[in-house]
Amino acid sequence: MIVCSCESISDRDIHAAIDWMRAADPKTIVTPGKIYHALGKTPDCGGCMKLFVATMRQNDNLEVPAVLRGLRKTASERRRGHEGRQEGHRVLEQGASG
Repeated sequence: MIVCSCESISDRDIHAAIDWMRAADPKTIVTPGKIYHALGKTPDCGGCMKLFVATMRQNDNLEVPAVLRGLRKTASERRRGHEGRQEGHRVLEQGASG
């Protein structure tokens, strides 16, 4: 099935590009731009992007590599602040008059 008519990219092309990229580098993050680049093409109008991404998601090799999962900080980790310190960790400046 043709997914991108501007560049004549089929669903088979997308799956082949994903499989090739994953085989070449198991840790790579696969994006639509990387697929276009791997196919030697550039996106034109963008009208196909919903179908393009839906086709990408059907590929079993698209998932995020295991070593890159869980890198996003949780809300509680973001609240802890810099280096896990609590708020009010700073020492009062000397010479401040009150």
